[in-house]
Amino acid sequence: MIYISEGSPTTVLTNDDLRRLLFDALKQIGPRKKVLAVPPDFTRLNSQAGPLTCMTHEYYGEALVDVMPALGTHVPMPDWQLDRMYPTVPKSLIREHDWRNDVVTVGEVPADFVSEVTEGIYEKPWPAQMNKMLWEGGHDLILSIGQVVPHEVIGMANYTKNIFVGTGGVKGINESHFIGAAYGMERMMGRADTPLRRILNEAQDRFCQHLPLLYVLTVVGPGDDGKLVTRGLFIGDSHDCFEQAAALSLEVNFNLLDEAPKKMVVYLDPEEFHSTWLGNKSIYRTRMAMADEGELIVLAPEVETFGEDKEIDRLIRKYGYRTTPEVMKAVEENEELRDNLSAAAHLIHGSSENRFKVTYCPGKLTREEIEGVGYDYGSLEEMSVRYPIDELKDGWNERNGERFFYISNPALGLWAHRDRF
Repeated sequence: MIYISEGSPTTVLTNDDLRRLLFDALKQIGPRKKVLAVPPDFTRLNSQAGPLTCMTHEYYGEALVDVMPALGTHVPMPDWQLDRMYPTVPKSLIREHDWRNDVVTVGEVPADFVSEVTEGIYEKPWPAQMNKMLWEGGHDLILSIGQVVPHEVIGMANYTKNIFVGTGGVKGINESHFIGAAYGMERMMGRADTPLRRILNEAQDRFCQHLPLLYVLTVVGPGDDGKLVTRGLFIGDSHDCFEQAAALSLEVNFNLLDEAPKKMVVYLDPEEFHSTWLGNKSIYRTRMAMADEGELIVLAPEVETFGEDKEIDRLIRKYGYRTTPEVMKAVEENEELRDNLSAAAHLIHGSSENRFKVTYCPGKLTREEIEGVGYDYGSLEEMSVRYPIDELKDGWNERNGERFFYISNPALGLWAHRDRF
């Protein structure tokens, strides 16, 4: 059922609008006594999930007993991030998701189903995993809050991904990432109906019908002045709810270019991006736009590591962002990669497949580290003078006789040349 469906490419929803619509939906479902909220972590700061989670606490008060940010493989949120994203939610309600230990396998999507939807690319059953608190917590409402936006692993972010990946376990996350990489990210990004989405939705349909899941999905995009605005809010417990949000996101967040840029410059906000695991959205979201033999310049002032997880960070450093055949060969030959398929998938996602050059300009990684994983190194200081972000506009720019395409936040969209979509 869909309780709220509000939005269009020109809609602007204020916080007052979000509160009114959220409260309307919560009134429709009736009183609840034990509520769990599952919002995103700080990597989705712009999703409006922070205010919506605070509004959930405002509405339910003491009935909101647990708030578990959907960390997936990410590190727990420090206090400063919690204060910034959830300022009115008591820290005593925050629960940390441990993807290695605090999960339960609730069932397996059969191998024949997985094989059919992946066109035979992956032929094993997929383990549906989630945090034990969702499965065993006895809540009478599990409120999954987040943003629908183009995504490299599954096509469009959120909905069932927030549950099975955001609160998922090692096997489920590893294999889901690998399925997406093996199937091909450029075949999926910006699409709501993908093999991995079908697998996750099938898991929900098979195993989770008894869980009181309700999804709160936002669509966020640039306004007329370039600042972010909320374009839509969709609240419901059905596939249709997600599909409506995804359709709007495609209109709001998808940027189709008539010309493939030979040079693109992408800025990684220092508050949001601290690793290439997150910062490589600069590659994922632009790869379908980049011209062959072009150059992608990534300005990354606070990027200080590769993986959010220590073991994945080690594997990235060891194997590097190589071509798909090279990574697949490494998976075949190395048990440590087979045991960490999300790392292998990430290596594929972060590769340009030697089609264009990636010049990373990190604030806190050395030339040796950057070149060690297969990227070209650029001086952040020099490139910041050459491409001063305060003087650039999103889209095409011309400066000192050089024409290039600039993106101020790659997490908020998908860019593609017409011939590649």
